[in-house]
Amino acid sequence: MILLPAIDLYDKKVVRLYQGDYRQMTVYSDNPPAIAADFLAAGAEWIHMVDLEGAKNGTTPNFDVVAKVAESGLKVEIGGGIRSEETIARYVDAGVTRVILGTAALTDWPFLCRMVEKYGSAIAVGVDCKDGLVAIRGWTEVSDMRCEAFFERLQGIGVKTVICTDISKDGAMQGTNRELYAALSRDFSMDLVASGGVSSLADVKALREMDLYGAIIGKAYFTGAIDLREALEVAK
Repeated sequence: MILLPAIDLYDKKVVRLYQGDYRQMTVYSDNPPAIAADFLAAGAEWIHMVDLEGAKNGTTPNFDVVAKVAESGLKVEIGGGIRSEETIARYVDAGVTRVILGTAALTDWPFLCRMVEKYGSAIAVGVDCKDGLVAIRGWTEVSDMRCEAFFERLQGIGVKTVICTDISKDGAMQGTNRELYAALSRDFSMDLVASGGVSSLADVKALREMDLYGAIIGKAYFTGAIDLREALEVAK
């Protein structure tokens, strides 16, 4: 299982939200490339990045930060506000390995289909679940699409990687939703990345034993609850 330490970006700073609430934001660093360098030094191969400003309004105000991290040697996956092919192409040209479509994947199905056909495994989909429904626009809106039904549609068009976040667990440091990921891993054959609430080595071990493709560590790294070197070893 690959482990992806995460950097959430707002105003070119490293931040974390509590359960997606922009009013509950903690700033951890004003130097994202330095944090990425720490991840690389600890042995990470991947980094998960989210442009929180972009997620709300569909822009890319933190593009330059992402591009700089993509030059560091880490494989970058980036989400947040990616709603046009122009933005996808800019990120890919900047060296990003995987671009995550979230809101656009749900609200513009023909666009998602075209991008998956054109860019293949460079396109991932972020499925953010709130009470069993898919949330969009930086978690500020909840759709009427059930998460499992959306997974079925994604698998049907050949999406390779899905990053699934249980919003209720995100940033809460109360453990991840193991039941959800076990069920999704059982029912679907896409590469599944667990996100939200991975707050202990026990969580990492449990997800690895489900034979998941990947897991994301965010707040637990920044609070010191998880040592990244140890977690990377456990994930293997």
